Amino acid sequence: MSRSSAIATAAVLALCVALTSCAPPRPDHPIIGAKNFTEQVVLGELLAQEIEAKSHLKVERRFYLAGSYICHQALIAGRIDAYTEYTGTALTAILKQPLQRDPRSVLDTVRRLYATQYNVTVGPPLGFENTFAMVIRGDDARRLHLSTLSQAARYTPQWRLGVGYEFEQRPDGLPGLSAIYSLHFAEPPRTMDLGLLYRALNAHQVDMIAANSTDGPIQAYGLTVLDDDRRYFPPYQAVPLVRDDALKRWPQIQSALDALAGKITAADMRDLNEAVDSQHRDPADVVSAFRKTRGL
Repeated sequence: MSRSSAIATAAVLALCVALTSCAPPRPDHPIIGAKNFTEQVVLGELLAQEIEAKSHLKVERRFYLAGSYICHQALIAGRIDAYTEYTGTALTAILKQPLQRDPRSVLDTVRRLYATQYNVTVGPPLGFENTFAMVIRGDDARRLHLSTLSQAARYTPQWRLGVGYEFEQRPDGLPGLSAIYSLHFAEPPRTMDLGLLYRALNAHQVDMIAANSTDGPIQAYGLTVLDDDRRYFPPYQAVPLVRDDALKRWPQIQSALDALAGKITAADMRDLNEAVDSQHRDPADVVSAFRKTRGL
């Protein structure tokens, strides 16, 4: 072999090694992911337990994967096989589509684009919607007689806002909300982990937070969710996203998706979140008990 041929062969071998080393591992079991807040961990555990029950497969958990973008990248790269997303988030933040208000249209669009662009199946909705919720202290709501965002807009120039990392930049987040309600605040938003928002609100470090409608602390702390009276936010139905390759490899996953369809109400989700956040119970135990009550 000539020196040039040897060099070329070595280069090809090096490239192959590099590509192989970059490829995700292909374990012989499904991997379920979740974002980095309580509800996502609960839903990830629910999906994992249901797959285990329906298939007797070992399921690996990879939870606390930051936000939507990280979970999406992990899914399409094959580093996780499934996670639960919300249709409005998928539509705007991931698929970069215009805002839509009809839940059926949003679901249809999300299903079609995930299938054609990413080879991902959008499973049947779990039964509840988790929309963004603009939350204030209950005492402030009663003192100022506030129930809607339109009413609150006159007071926000004196208020401080707390938000999660995604909400400040998302196309369905703060910029559009501020525009439609003419919201202005006393200072730039304070960005923090979702788990710290309620602590900051109760400590009067902020006066309004962008939270989630199914958060347990809303009821536990006697807080008020301001009504989105101009209907800015799109629908956010909770749906499992599963790689088509994973469904082909483990068709039992589909049985788990079908079994979970429509099984969780918004009230159920608040109770599950509260059990983990306020009662400090293990998410796996909380999910196991819930599955028993639903005959899963």
